[in-house]
Amino acid sequence: MTRRLQIALLVLVPVAVLVLLFWVDRTFGFAGRGRDYVIRLELPPPAGEVGLPKIEGPLDPSRPLVVIDAGHGGFDPGAGSGPTKEKEITLALARRLRDELLKGGGVRVALTRADDRFLVLEERAGIARRLKADLFISIHADAAPNEEARGGTVYVLSEKGSSQTAAALAEKENRVNVVNGVALSDQSDDVANILVDLAQRETVAQSEDFAALILREGRGLLHFRDSAIQSAAFIVLKSADLPSVLFEAGYITSPEDAAWLASRDGQASFATATANAIRVYFARHRPG
Repeated sequence: MTRRLQIALLVLVPVAVLVLLFWVDRTFGFAGRGRDYVIRLELPPPAGEVGLPKIEGPLDPSRPLVVIDAGHGGFDPGAGSGPTKEKEITLALARRLRDELLKGGGVRVALTRADDRFLVLEERAGIARRLKADLFISIHADAAPNEEARGGTVYVLSEKGSSQTAAALAEKENRVNVVNGVALSDQSDDVANILVDLAQRETVAQSEDFAALILREGRGLLHFRDSAIQSAAFIVLKSADLPSVLFEAGYITSPEDAAWLASRDGQASFATATANAIRVYFARHRPG
């Protein structure tokens, strides 16, 4: 056997063995092997915006619009290690609040998600801004390491988060943001900073007013862990000119709260109190 042939066999034989093993595995392999072990996740396209949800209620565009955000969804279950998942509770509460508002009339409503789907935090508030909403509420259920913690909490954006957002908005290179109808792209850096800061201050004040109304209208209907408005730098609340609150409706780690949030009576009480707060808010702050 020539040296050249020996070298060729040393190269080709292993390749032939690998090809044969691959063919045998694909043809006679056990279930779960080969391609079957791959888990495929449907991901959103890398570019572009999510579609806008349907606006329900009066056809008159001058009527106030509230966007209700059911926290978590899809592969993100949120809090809860038992059979009750936060994403299911928040969607049920959002739907019940929508129905309560539509029943009373006069208010337009849109849900960021009406089914079990995942949205990144920026998309949630982004939907409200693109719809030109007048109010935004994000619904969640809290969690704690012990079962004793229970009750709802209402959050607004913290002052620290507010100033960071204002700086970020003013520094955006493309300047395509619009604050209270004024395009930042048409303004100098100093004017843009002033516009964002003023809009942010007014928005925080309106958000705090709405949060206070939730606490007021919830007396006798809802159980609150904190009787005062709380603040934190939630990404979903960082919008310069959109009054927003995040409502932790209760503790899903509390058996009492979890049962109440999943019950018809509990969801009805939540919807009644929150809808009343929304109506009073719009009576005080008429859009336009």
